[in-house]
Amino acid sequence: MAEVRSSQRWLGRLAFAGLALVIIFVQLLPIDGRPDRWPFPDLLLAATLAWVVRRPDYAPVLLIAALFLLVDFIFLQPPGLRAALVLIATELVRSRTQGIRNIPFTLEWAVVAGVILLLTIANRAILAIAMTPQAPLGLTLVQMIGTILVYPLVIIFARLVFGVTRPAPGAVDRFGHRL
Repeated sequence: MAEVRSSQRWLGRLAFAGLALVIIFVQLLPIDGRPDRWPFPDLLLAATLAWVVRRPDYAPVLLIAALFLLVDFIFLQPPGLRAALVLIATELVRSRTQGIRNIPFTLEWAVVAGVILLLTIANRAILAIAMTPQAPLGLTLVQMIGTILVYPLVIIFARLVFGVTRPAPGAVDRFGHRL
């Protein structure tokens, strides 16, 4: 029984990593040569928060750090800044998963929206302090709102395709720790 849960945990981690790599790959594709008028929602952030809220054991800290550091390097963002901010945000959410597990989806969505808002503000503030060029504020806000609005679709996709659900109340792992 413990081996089944352990293999299920590793399959969940592989599914998360695979989905993240697919999202990164799709963002790299030159689908249209014209500059974007509207920024695309940050699907990787939404998927990461969905996995951390629903199944924190499927999204370990080192995997999240590696994926977002890879994103920083690939998309020529300040290396480590976004990765560090996402790690802080996901660990904040991970520490609250017991409370989030028992609330309705609308409140979960509000918590995730607040985390995305704080992450966006912190990122812009640190870049402003470092006097690093940034995207216009309007585009950043549109991307933030788009990420918040796409979160329910990511939850539905994660549940239907990958089976990522909230653990049942009182569920424990193979070591007897609460999930």
